[in-house]
Amino acid sequence: MSFNVRVEAPAKINIGLRVLPSRKDGYHGIESVFQRIPFYDILTISYSSVIGRKCIVDCNKMLLPENNTVALAYKAFCELTGFSDSVYVHLEKHIPAGAGLGGGSSDAAALVNALEQVHGEILTNVQRKAIAAAVGSDVFFFLDKDAMNQGCAVVSGRGEELNAFSARKDIFFILICPDVHSSTKEAYQLVDAWYGSEWKWSGLQLASLVEEYVSCVKNWRFINSFEEPLKVRYPEIGTAIKDLQHAGAAFVQMSGSGSSVYGVFDLSAKADEAFLMLCKKWKHCYLFASS
Repeated sequence: MSFNVRVEAPAKINIGLRVLPSRKDGYHGIESVFQRIPFYDILTISYSSVIGRKCIVDCNKMLLPENNTVALAYKAFCELTGFSDSVYVHLEKHIPAGAGLGGGSSDAAALVNALEQVHGEILTNVQRKAIAAAVGSDVFFFLDKDAMNQGCAVVSGRGEELNAFSARKDIFFILICPDVHSSTKEAYQLVDAWYGSEWKWSGLQLASLVEEYVSCVKNWRFINSFEEPLKVRYPEIGTAIKDLQHAGAAFVQMSGSGSSVYGVFDLSAKADEAFLMLCKKWKHCYLFASS
């Protein structure tokens, strides 16, 4: 059997992110709006003649651990479907690791979508959720077809509870990725230490997230639980936030567990002007229209 499939893996940002205390299963609950953004890794999946079920991942920018998200997704797909061909995956990374943009999770989901094409078997929602549970919490979003089609979802639980809705078309993002790496494990450790036994929440409730999202951006009240402890650990995050505010963004926030920071603009011309200024200072600075 011979095949060669090329797929794109989009990034996401978190618009607001409430972290709840650690659960008995070791996971933290979250409440957030996830929005897909047009910033992509590219995967090329081809047949490998290696004997046995093997997923060989070659990444252009980093040495990946053996149990990387793509390999884990391959293993889960094989166990669910009986797929047995070994595959070679060339992963062209553009989404920075440790940036809170879901790159590794999106790569895993993209592989699953490619293997669906190759195997000729459409997974059920239950199967897609089983794969996501075996790989990582953000994978639920990237494997949810409604969320990917509509562009946004309210995400809760450990990530498995999703309510998709349409992304706005009238806002623009500038994304800054400081040269610091924040692992998810470290970020949750910092959050646990920061809040201790006092998990008070002054932000929006889950039922209000969509209503807030569609309201005037300059009045947004979204809060990211990770932002304050991560700013203390990595001052560059705070600098990026201030620079976006000074550039005229209507709303600025860190994405996910860091370290990327985005600013939201309500006019394309404002975003263009700010981007021309900010890209002179920040090496990794990107401009996107909401889609």
